[in-house]
Amino acid sequence: METEPVITKKVGRIGVITMNRPEARNTFTIPFAERLDQALRSMDEDPEVLVVVIDANGKHFSTGISLDQFNFGSQREYGDFLHRIDAFYHRLARMKKVTIASVRGYAVANGAGLAVACDITVAAETATFGTTAINVGLICLGPAAPLIRILGRKKTLEMVLTGEMIGAREAERLGLVNRVVPDDQLDAATMQLAEKLAAKSPLALRIGKEGINRLQDVPYHQGLDTMDDMFAALCSTEDAVEGVRAFLGKRAPKWKER
Repeated sequence: METEPVITKKVGRIGVITMNRPEARNTFTIPFAERLDQALRSMDEDPEVLVVVIDANGKHFSTGISLDQFNFGSQREYGDFLHRIDAFYHRLARMKKVTIASVRGYAVANGAGLAVACDITVAAETATFGTTAINVGLICLGPAAPLIRILGRKKTLEMVLTGEMIGAREAERLGLVNRVVPDDQLDAATMQLAEKLAAKSPLALRIGKEGINRLQDVPYHQGLDTMDDMFAALCSTEDAVEGVRAFLGKRAPKWKER
C-alpha cells in the first residue's frame, strides 16, 4: 500500500502537517502537492486550530519538485502542472491561521519556497536553504514570489540566478528565518513557539495576521488608517475586553473568540 505523502494531526489547538516522503527528500509530485494543499485548507477551516506547523519526516524538509516530473512536451501541459504544484503558495498567503515552518536538512527550490512562505520559520542549525533550480537549467520563479517580499529585488535575483546555498544563520540574518536552534531542539522549540501563539487571543491573532498582510499592498498612510480601523474593530470585541480585564486583575484570560 502506498504511503500517505502528507500526515496530519492536532495537538490541542495546534495543527501539524508532516510531509512524509523521506525516501525522496519530500520532493513535490502532483499527488503530494494536492494532499499538502488539502491539508492546509482543512486546517484553516478547522475552528479548533489556531496555529499550523509544517514539518517533515526524514533528514530533509524538502528538496523541491521531483525532477522525474519534468517529462511533458508542451508549455500548456507544464503550465497546468506548475499551477497544481504551486497551489500551496496561494493557500499559505490566504490562510487566516498562523503558519510555522519547522526546517531541518535541505530546504531548496520549492522546499525553500514553502519554508519562507510560512508566517514564521524555525530552523535547525545545520539547515540549508537555496533556490537551486538554475543549476539544472530551470529557474525558481515560484519561490521568488515570497522571497522578493522579504529580501527585495537584488538579493532575490542573486539567490535565484546563482543557485547558491546558504546556511541557517545566514538565512536568519537575511530575515528568511525567525529562529535558529540546535538540531536536537528543533521539534521542541517549534512546538513551544506554537503553544505560545495558540494561547493568545484567537481574534487578535487573526486580525493581526490579516492587518500585516494588508500592509504589504497599500501606501503608508492608507495602511496606517486601515490598521487603526482593524484595531478599533478588535477593541470592541468581548475578547479584547476580557484580555484587558485579565491583565489588570492579574489573572489568565478566558477567550470567548468573539
